[in-house]
Amino acid sequence: MRCHVVNLQEHLLGAEVYTIFFVRALLANDCQATLFVHPRARHWGALEALGAEIEPVASDTAIAERLPPRAWLLTHAPVSDAFVSAVLPRHLLTGFCHMPLAGRRAGALARYHRVYAVSRHVLATLPGAGIADAYPEPLYGVAEFERFDAARPDTLRAGLLYSWDRRKWRDRALSWFDPLRFALRPAAPFARAGSPTLGVVSAIGPIKQFDRLFAHIAPAIAALPEARLEIFGNGGYRSVTDFKRALAPLGERARFWGRVQHPEVIYPQLDFLLSGLPEKEALGLNLIEAQTLGTPVLAVRAPPFTETVADGETGYLYRDPREDGGADFAAVLARAVAAPRLDARRAQAHLARFSQPSFNTRVAALIEDARTRL
Repeated sequence: MRCHVVNLQEHLLGAEVYTIFFVRALLANDCQATLFVHPRARHWGALEALGAEIEPVASDTAIAERLPPRAWLLTHAPVSDAFVSAVLPRHLLTGFCHMPLAGRRAGALARYHRVYAVSRHVLATLPGAGIADAYPEPLYGVAEFERFDAARPDTLRAGLLYSWDRRKWRDRALSWFDPLRFALRPAAPFARAGSPTLGVVSAIGPIKQFDRLFAHIAPAIAALPEARLEIFGNGGYRSVTDFKRALAPLGERARFWGRVQHPEVIYPQLDFLLSGLPEKEALGLNLIEAQTLGTPVLAVRAPPFTETVADGETGYLYRDPREDGGADFAAVLARAVAAPRLDARRAQAHLARFSQPSFNTRVAALIEDARTRL
């Protein structure tokens, strides 16, 4: 059995991290893996060392000619209609949906033979988007840290804050200036500066809705005199600017550190990790990662966070602040700060769902499902 995995994203984001531990699960189940990747992507080296075949392709339209008869294909990122039309009649075309489709169109996924969801929250949105053949069980992700070639640093320093759209002349020019600014003026290393230290470890973009969330909860954080908010992640200029505006009540007690490669170094230095708003979120791998390392999380009481957070054991859930102006968040935060700190690692039964062995078992069933369809 061989799975031909397609992910042509150049940069490492959540779906790419998921692809890494998915391919690892294929190999653990004696399923061979060929991974079609972007020629400039540099985050697949660990999979090649494990035995996956890495094939760079200039575009997805070049994949069909490289396939054996009746191949099993599985996508983790958007593909072109031309790719779908080329492979659909001759091969088994399957793929992951990495975001909820409520209010969205399924696009090419509606034509697939089988679609997999990363959470029950995502799975529930597939029929309404026109996906008739969805795999019935959610494929919950894994806390995955073995994905970087660079050595783990002893200290953390600020990285690039903005992800520039190089299709725009202004962004293209600024994308050259940004690294130069860091080279000429290296940032001071990160150090905790207050207690409680709350953190955001995430890409900053429309899916997370950090600007809308913090417009309601930033005043509650600011009301704790020693509280600090440390933000690790980058995003588009507009998303970052809107986020900064929502953090005005915190002033200099909110600091942006840009994107860092090793989130596992950050989580233990935080008292609580904060989620974004829920409805556009598929799973929340950052929440799973933090809990696995013992850091409790603060998240809205709604799917998918009700699937990934054990309230009172691995973190605290609070009412959507758009409903009560952040009143419940303020109460939950005050209670969480006053209580003995949770060690999320003690919730072993809960966290076992998000371990590599559990994921391997789920993928074994998925492989058998694909085998019967081939």
